[in-house]
Amino acid sequence: MPLNVVIACGGTGGHLFPGISVGEALQRRGHDVLALISEKNIDALATQGYNHLRFEKVAAIGMPRLFSPQILKFGFRFARTMGSCRKILKNFGADAVLGMGGFTSMPPVFAGRRLGKKTFLHESNAYPGKANRLTARFVTTALVGLEDCARFLPKDKTQVVGTPLRSSLMEPVDKAAAYRTFDLDPKLLTLAVMGGSQGARGINNAVCDALSALDSNKVQVIHISGEADLDFVREKYAASAIRHHVAAFCHRMQDIFAVTDLVVSRAGASSLSELAYFGTPAVLIPYPYAADDHQLKNAQVFARQRAAVLLEERQITGTCMVKVLNDLIRDSETREALGRKCASLGVRDAAERICDIIEATCGGA
Repeated sequence: MPLNVVIACGGTGGHLFPGISVGEALQRRGHDVLALISEKNIDALATQGYNHLRFEKVAAIGMPRLFSPQILKFGFRFARTMGSCRKILKNFGADAVLGMGGFTSMPPVFAGRRLGKKTFLHESNAYPGKANRLTARFVTTALVGLEDCARFLPKDKTQVVGTPLRSSLMEPVDKAAAYRTFDLDPKLLTLAVMGGSQGARGINNAVCDALSALDSNKVQVIHISGEADLDFVREKYAASAIRHHVAAFCHRMQDIFAVTDLVVSRAGASSLSELAYFGTPAVLIPYPYAADDHQLKNAQVFARQRAAVLLEERQITGTCMVKVLNDLIRDSETREALGRKCASLGVRDAAERICDIIEATCGGA
């Protein structure tokens, strides 16, 4: 029986794109999907091109500390947003609500529970955030991307499913055409530097400081800098002998992964899922100000398994970065071992697993 499923997935790309992936998988199975996103501009931009999905905006609210003066205001806004979510769920005829994490998920999930619907929560990080630790107590089933996370949530209703990837990453890529797109040489090792959608100044500075010590006869670089550092990063590469492609962002990450041999990256859960899907060896530099230091905890999962090299941002001077990068550039066996172990941590069918659980719980097929 077809189901009507609401997916609350707004706020950040780390929530949005996995939610879209699940929505697309549900649609392929014949179910109807409504995705709830926040009112942030980033959500509006990120959902462009997904006209096959229906989106509706809800107010995003962040929970202050329990004894903060803002707690009363939070309670009022939460109740108001939850009321609007109940109306949306009723009008849609929702059978189930899936929250992809964060405070944008809380009102729709709680509204679904009040209406007697099946409720699900997905946490992609190794350590669940404050909102998810609270919400997980009340859902029908809690779903986690990494096994390490399961011990922090109710044991009797938590399942490990992996983190869904955006469907575009799974599209076939013409590797030769990708090299041409970036004006790169297929004979050189390709290093990709990716600091996330907004870039990462600490990573940008460390890699740029290391450029003069990298062997231009062996390595070339794709550097996704973020908009704020674009001019600075371009100037640094222009002054070096390294073949390169520098851009603020890239809409076709599958092309980058197709030609990349080594990555320098933040350690967001979605980024790690992408690295695992492609089995790409990586140097992980967690964002040091992430809530609950969750990026460090994510990176530690991969580092303990020898699936990536972990550097904390306070460690990444140019000298340190030179040594780490040159060691990996010169040692193909270590890169291959990292890539194999990284791939072993990936779950390639996470979206389908989530669909299976929703269908089994709700009786849809």
